[in-house]
Amino acid sequence: MTPPPVDPALEDCDPPTGGKLSRERMLACALEIIDREGIEKMSMRRLARALGHDPMSLYRYAPNKAALLDGVAETVLDDLTVDPTDPDWAAQLRAVARQYRRIALAHPHVVPLLVTRPLATPLALRPLGTLRPLEAILALLTRAGFSSSDALHIYRALFGLLHGHILNELQELVDNPEETDDLLRLGLHRLPIGEFPLLRGLATTLATYDGAAELERGLDILLTGLTTTLTPTP
Repeated sequence: MTPPPVDPALEDCDPPTGGKLSRERMLACALEIIDREGIEKMSMRRLARALGHDPMSLYRYAPNKAALLDGVAETVLDDLTVDPTDPDWAAQLRAVARQYRRIALAHPHVVPLLVTRPLATPLALRPLGTLRPLEAILALLTRAGFSSSDALHIYRALFGLLHGHILNELQELVDNPEETDDLLRLGLHRLPIGEFPLLRGLATTLATYDGAAELERGLDILLTGLTTTLTPTP
């Protein structure tokens, strides 16, 4: 008789040492499951099985799934560091952008928790861990001489660029990987040439998309524009 398949959640999340459960271990295990299978597969019951605990024990650390997902977002953003004392504010923002992209690519299934989920929650009700990068960037920019309102504008412009870039990079799809011709590989040959000559002509550029290089180009444009239009007070 063939044994039933092992739940992958049970394979990858080790039970807490000594049987003890903590919020940190619970969130780390939740992140492992989400990284592997996506948010839709996450449930309190499944997480409890992976941790070797009764589901009710998890509610001590997260009252519901929404709070659990907020905790996962905070855990991921703990890896994003901002130095508000950096005298080169533009270089620091560039470093933050690169970090944020690396985090998103390392945890693609968590991106909705970072990009779209916060939009459904008033700013003051969001998890504190998700607001700390904002506070640190505001401190960086006001220390550099920008007004508070300009600092907020810069933050919004930066993360607007980042979120758009990340969603675009993660959703880059190839229509037919077996094709060697870029026009055919991307499926652009299906577009009427009379209506989309410029887009079809970009087949090679689109096929050689480089996420890191594309982000740098976007940052060059953004930071140059900000430096030109917004002048910090010495």
